[in-house]
Amino acid sequence: MKDTININFKQSTIDDLLGFSEILKKDVNVMIEEALEQYFENEQKKLLEKGIEEDASMTNLDYDEFWDGLDIG
Repeated sequence: MKDTININFKQSTIDDLLGFSEILKKDVNVMIEEALEQYFENEQKKLLEKGIEEDASMTNLDYDEFWDGLDIG
């Protein structure tokens, strides 16, 4: 079973797609697929970097800073 998605583009985007399709001798669908693949890769990298930053922010205290002010006794 295939899902259907209705996609609407601005006229300027359509014009660019058709123009680049002619210049590059590529099918519009191929260009859109390539663009989406690149977009997904970039977003996945951003999410991974954000996850690493969030993990680091939870553990950015050194030993002395972590235990500072704790009275054991």
